[in-house]
Amino acid sequence: MDETEFWELVDSTRAAAEGDPEDQADLLVDRLLQLDPDMVLDFARHFEARYNRAYSWELWGAAWVLLDGASDDAFDFFRCWLIGQGREVFEGALHDPDGLAELLGDFDEEIDGDGEELGYAADEAYEQLTGTVAPDLGIAPAPSEPDGAPVDFENERALAERFPRLWDRFKE
Repeated sequence: MDETEFWELVDSTRAAAEGDPEDQADLLVDRLLQLDPDMVLDFARHFEARYNRAYSWELWGAAWVLLDGASDDAFDFFRCWLIGQGREVFEGALHDPDGLAELLGDFDEEIDGDGEELGYAADEAYEQLTGTVAPDLGIAPAPSEPDGAPVDFENERALAERFPRLWDRFKE
């Protein structure tokens, strides 16, 4: 599976789920079950590599503003959700986290921002296909600390200055 096929799976399941991340995860499992186990592992490698790339202080700060707070787990689930939004939103957010203010359409705090189930879709499909747990993916492990300069999540003035577009759209 190449990068284009990865993003096509993400995009088609998001569209079919009408943006609901839990429904998208279910559809993604269904689509992955139509592939052979090696392709499912390829999908998992693509997903995990992007998940690790999104581990940055800047993106965590943007998630903090967008979600009105983001614990370690909430940021993990946010990164899964961000991948589920597709290539344009994902890459745009990595390039300019504050740009999420323009990249995101409607944002429903009840369902958006949490894609925990998306993070498990490939593992679930692999286990259903093979009856075994997915092996190590053979990619570099996640960094121990987020990339970049730390963000003071408790300093609202600093957050408003660092993420002015997100602050204007989601905090005021």
